[in-house]
Amino acid sequence: QLFLALMMVGSTGALVAQTSPKTDSVKVTVSTAQVQTASVIEGLKKQVEANPKDAEALAKLATAYQDATDWQNAILTWKKISVLLPDWAPSYYSQSFSYQSAKDDVNAKLAYEKYISTVKPEEVEASKKNLAYAYYFIAYSEQKGNTDKAKEYIAKSIQYDPSNQEAIKLS
Repeated sequence: QLFLALMMVGSTGALVAQTSPKTDSVKVTVSTAQVQTASVIEGLKKQVEANPKDAEALAKLATAYQDATDWQNAILTWKKISVLLPDWAPSYYSQSFSYQSAKDDVNAKLAYEKYISTVKPEEVEASKKNLAYAYYFIAYSEQKGNTDKAKEYIAKSIQYDPSNQEAIKLS
């Protein structure tokens, strides 16, 4: 039997095509979760097309892209939210996560820096874990090039999350 994995357009769900030497027929299997994710994304895309400034629909769409591990579309959608709501820090954190997942550490670092600078004083307490990770990521990125900045950022990371063993190892 021959197995062939195909990527669905706009999603990372895999289709598995199976042919039988006896029949030459093709059987395609798609998981229910993949179909549901694709239909959720399509529904949200239509909602955003109808109202491109609907930040809530955009956030749901960006999250759906992340759930589908469609990092490029997630990044593009989080960027649209950042244009609509430039002071909303979570959109920059989510961009960072998507960039990092897409193995684009340079842009992930820039987005984490933007996240840090956008968190408002009244949001710090609720954002400690995310701030700790953002500082850790930047410190890790800077450890070979700018050791002073790396030390400063690792100290900040530990300040926000004293239990972070990875940050403690890096310090």
